[in-house]
Amino acid sequence: MTTGTGTDWAAWQQSWDRQQEWYMPDREERFRIMLDMVEALVGTAPRVLDLACGTGSITARLLARFPQATSTGVDLDPALLAIARGTFAGDARASFVTADLKDPAWPAKLPYGSYDAVLTATALHWLHSEPLAALYGRVAGLVRDGGVFMNADHMIDEATPRINAAERAQRHARMDQAKRDGVVDWAEWWQLAAADPVLAEPTARRFEIYGEHAEGDTPSAAWHARTLLARGFGEARAVWCSPSDTLLLAVK
Repeated sequence: MTTGTGTDWAAWQQSWDRQQEWYMPDREERFRIMLDMVEALVGTAPRVLDLACGTGSITARLLARFPQATSTGVDLDPALLAIARGTFAGDARASFVTADLKDPAWPAKLPYGSYDAVLTATALHWLHSEPLAALYGRVAGLVRDGGVFMNADHMIDEATPRINAAERAQRHARMDQAKRDGVVDWAEWWQLAAADPVLAEPTARRFEIYGEHAEGDTPSAAWHARTLLARGFGEARAVWCSPSDTLLLAVK
């Protein structure tokens, strides 16, 4: 998606969105509820930390809905950060930081010591439970009193195996049909990035960092709520869910 006049960052953003929607057809609904809760709890001009920001999907929707908001995106993936930085180049409301969220010192790289809201989506499932709990403690230190943290991700309740199996079977049947209709999946999207003159080098570095795919844990929403309470938040519960995903909200 590099043209004679430069890289078409909007096209890369759109292709990332389409690829993600193959896995999560209700992705935009998650974002809408997330921003509804931002507005309800911290207003329409928040300082936001877009945690494990990827291409800046949350930042894009945040700034479109709340023009007076500001966003700091933090991630380690050089290819996705290249798309984010290209997309928001020249927009003083958005900045991006390269950092490893497993490094205890990563908050020191941020431009601010506190945020009204820390938001993340479809990202923290690559962490196992112990480092995720430690991350939640660091996030609690960044959220101001009265501020919020939200995590939208795949959260599995192991107490409902029949429901889980039925949901997974239906979801994969739908995904298989979409694939037959020509949808680009995660692996194919990365093949396109690796072939692009601008993204080839950061994509190669990305796979050096993560390998083919990072697999973490997907604990239940109840586990996330308990852990956030134990790590410094005052309230925590799910505010939206689909058959496969949950949006968990915690208030400091």
